[in-house]
Amino acid sequence: MLQLIAALRASGVRVSLAESAEAFSAVDLMGIQDREHFRLSLRATLIKDAKDLPTFEKLFPLFFGSGQPPMMGGNPMDDLTPEEIQMLAEALKQFAGQLRQRMERLMNGEQLSRAELEALGQLVGLNQADNLNYQNWMTQRMMRAMAFPEVQKAMKELMEQLAQMGMSRERIQQIREMIRQNMQGMQEQMGQFAGERIAENLSEKPRGENIDNLMNRPFEALSDADKQLLQHEVKKLAAVLRTRIALRQKRAKNGQMDAKATIRANLKYHGMPMEIKHRNRIHKPKIVVICDVSTSMRFCSELMLSFLFALQGQVRKTHAFAFIDHLESISEDFSGSNADEAIQSVLWRMPSGHYNTDLGYALNNFNDDYMDTLNSGTTLIIVGDGRNNYNDPRLDIFSHMSRRATRTIWLNPEPPLMWNGDSDMPKYAPLCSNVLKVSNLRELADAVDDLMTG
Repeated sequence: MLQLIAALRASGVRVSLAESAEAFSAVDLMGIQDREHFRLSLRATLIKDAKDLPTFEKLFPLFFGSGQPPMMGGNPMDDLTPEEIQMLAEALKQFAGQLRQRMERLMNGEQLSRAELEALGQLVGLNQADNLNYQNWMTQRMMRAMAFPEVQKAMKELMEQLAQMGMSRERIQQIREMIRQNMQGMQEQMGQFAGERIAENLSEKPRGENIDNLMNRPFEALSDADKQLLQHEVKKLAAVLRTRIALRQKRAKNGQMDAKATIRANLKYHGMPMEIKHRNRIHKPKIVVICDVSTSMRFCSELMLSFLFALQGQVRKTHAFAFIDHLESISEDFSGSNADEAIQSVLWRMPSGHYNTDLGYALNNFNDDYMDTLNSGTTLIIVGDGRNNYNDPRLDIFSHMSRRATRTIWLNPEPPLMWNGDSDMPKYAPLCSNVLKVSNLRELADAVDDLMTG
């Protein structure tokens, strides 16, 4: 009950100490044997405003259960004949090991263990989420980590293979329906776990949000208020980085010793090395940055552009581009002195929406119009999750871009275990000098510092 009350307060519901005491008194009087009476007792004492009822109704089952575990469809092999079981085993052999294991797990009808749910939650950043609006989003990320899109596609191929092998249409439909129920049950289990964990995080959330906590929170788990706080924090971080990078560049005035120049300079000393000459070293990098500003990447790219705007004095030249389904040059937007206006101008021209990200087409735009911005002194930076909606990734163009640049750095908020489904990162990553995970502001700031160091 104390956790529920804390979560209600963290969600904006005003609950006084007197109302909390009333809730405990009501439960003492009504008891907890009847779940519905228990729920109504808490609702009557803790909620005074009708607008807070949806929040209560959403939080209550997350702390006290829904009364029913997710339903699974069962194991289709329980009803198969030995010949059909053999047929299914043969059909499964065509799939790779890990994918086949996931398919078999789904067909067994077993729920995920608590340890598996905990591991998935840790992977997708669920432990940092404290806003129930992100419950469905976190569930989708957990499904993606379980490779649900690949499994669904593989299951369709499996059904087609069984039909070709002679299994009856009725039996195939029975297997398909049980698998669908198992997948739905597993999705409900992950959704329930995500909601419970977010509710727990809410109950433990401090009254005054700590900026350090926000910096470690995944971008997709941030509320609008959190994002506003971090937008101000970026300016402070950029000022610190600007000072640190300028000092680093000042200390590194000279490069390696130039042997030929040293010998020539010391001929007047009969060859004695009295004056040491060094090769001139270029300290300020030249940068080409391409940012994905689609819905899933929008805030991360916005912060990256804020950093680059603030650090223009430490960069020789910046060519900036943004894309969703096509590429646009945004370098002109950064010619002014107001970073906020420049970034908002870019986001206004390329609004988020329900159209598909197409990095391959954006790379084709770059190849046609901007390839000459890359040369041997350029650092190429891609800010994106590598999800291309199954469009052509244009690896030929990206490989050419990577060869032209001195180094290619990819900033991606997703860890490698999430590179499945429509993600082309397994294809892009080998063509990069480095891939850095930037799932929160702290990781992004560290990545920017690392980029400017190189």
